[in-house]
Amino acid sequence: MDKKVHVMAIGAHAGDMELTCGGVLTKYAMEGHRVTIVHMTPGEKGYSKLNAKEYKEQKIEESNLFASKIGAESLILPYKDGELVADDNTKFSVCDIIRKYKPDIIITHWKNSIHKDHKAVYKIVQDAYFYAAIKSFERDLPAHGIKGLYYAENWEDAYDFKPYIYLDISGAYEKWLDALKCYEFIRLGKEFNYLDYYKALAIVRGAECRKKSAETFAVDALNIKQTLDYF
Repeated sequence: MDKKVHVMAIGAHAGDMELTCGGVLTKYAMEGHRVTIVHMTPGEKGYSKLNAKEYKEQKIEESNLFASKIGAESLILPYKDGELVADDNTKFSVCDIIRKYKPDIIITHWKNSIHKDHKAVYKIVQDAYFYAAIKSFERDLPAHGIKGLYYAENWEDAYDFKPYIYLDISGAYEKWLDALKCYEFIRLGKEFNYLDYYKALAIVRGAECRKKSAETFAVDALNIKQTLDYF
């Protein structure tokens, strides 16, 4: 791709987008595009050996290290793990980030999930990108519209997820996997073997589209519709 774009991934917790679309983020960053990873929360309550404050500090460090390894920027917003609410205050906060950073493409969680924070992020992003594009929603920064909104494949967000877009990540695969090891919960995989799961998933999706590895994305139903004069 000759024209440079800005890809923004918005996830509930540090590590979510790195796992689910990190190969694509790595690919874009390697090719000189701008990549921003927005974490609504650090995901600070998920480790029994550390309290939330200690794990928050670790997750922030890990997210920054992952981003530096692939050539991206990491942002962690001031919301609490497990307590994310899809209200207008939160939606306008994300709207302001979209207007400030001006991404061309946004990747986020699919709407159906076993995790309440993931479902909340889907709702937050749905309204935030709409608010960001409408001039009549007067904020400190001018309106900004994105070109595409896509939903990453996640084992926790699997219900009714239908892969619509396959992106080849073969050239970025090894670098992505190496960067994932910045996260202790991914590297050790004690509660869920994240690393092997997403490694294997990328290989399977690659086989489906005749590539070595790939990541898939869903789109909203209206974006699947095509208007043609003829077949």
